Amino acid sequence: MIRVIATALGLLAFYSAAEAHELRPGFLEIKQTGVETYDIRFKVPARGDMRLGLYVRLPADCEDTTPARTERAGAAVLEHRAVRCPEGLADREVSIDGLSGTFTDVVVRVESEDGAIQATRLTPDSPFFTVARAPTWVDTARTYFFLGVEHILLGIDHLLFVLALLLLVRDVWMLVKVITAFTVAHSITLALAALGWAQVPQAPVEAVIALSIMFVAAEIVRQTGPETDFTKRAPWLVAFAFGLLHGLGFGGALKEIGLPQSDVPLALLTFNLGVEAGQLLFVFVVIGLSSLLRRVLPLDRNWLRTALGYSIGSLAAVWFVQRVALFV
Repeated sequence: MIRVIATALGLLAFYSAAEAHELRPGFLEIKQTGVETYDIRFKVPARGDMRLGLYVRLPADCEDTTPARTERAGAAVLEHRAVRCPEGLADREVSIDGLSGTFTDVVVRVESEDGAIQATRLTPDSPFFTVARAPTWVDTARTYFFLGVEHILLGIDHLLFVLALLLLVRDVWMLVKVITAFTVAHSITLALAALGWAQVPQAPVEAVIALSIMFVAAEIVRQTGPETDFTKRAPWLVAFAFGLLHGLGFGGALKEIGLPQSDVPLALLTFNLGVEAGQLLFVFVVIGLSSLLRRVLPLDRNWLRTALGYSIGSLAAVWFVQRVALFV
């Protein structure tokens, strides 16, 4: 049984490591500067020196008015150009060529001449959108909420940390305090990192996040014995401390996606709400599956908790080594 769990988690680690870079979304910003003119900035995810093959397709009558400029922007390439579209872009289609052949999303922000904002998300299954004549704030809220949900559900390391916390907690009231502490903590640092007020290199943060999972996994294994200590008495403090760290990871991801400058509070709030919604969904699914397994499989709980603790800790150790190797 332990081998089965460890193998499954190992395959999960391999998949998440292989797809991690491509899951970073691109960011397309279209700003209207005149009746028929637009400023276009497109941030394309990159692997090393190679950018993904994503290209903006505008209506056929649009033409560049300035030469395209390209520069490196962290783990992405930023392309900037000005265009003129004789009929404007309102009620017309814009698409991303090459998106359907990736696992990447592209977040789009369109700002009209009067300051109205349209925000949407393009996916491989839907790589195009229609520029709205009269966009509303609901577009931005919906887009960043679902980005938050997607980020937490695809963030295998964050989910494993939450799972480890669930294994560490034995009663419902303490579980409420642990989830609340983790939520409050990562909400604080998410905002600080996304707004650029906490400048921390992302690679070391991701490595220490893996280390935090190893710590909690070790506590799971150790506390199946008779001893009692501070971690067992106050796991909410552990959740709060490491939640600050995980928030830096969330914030770094949101900063890479890009925040619409005129809608920063709304985008930040709805992204965080999406993260919380995804996290609660995961917690409810784990609790439901745990209840079902207890009825179907009469396994020794301490034995199973120990097996999961070792498996989670081993997987986190692999991640830690991989992530340290990226910047050492």
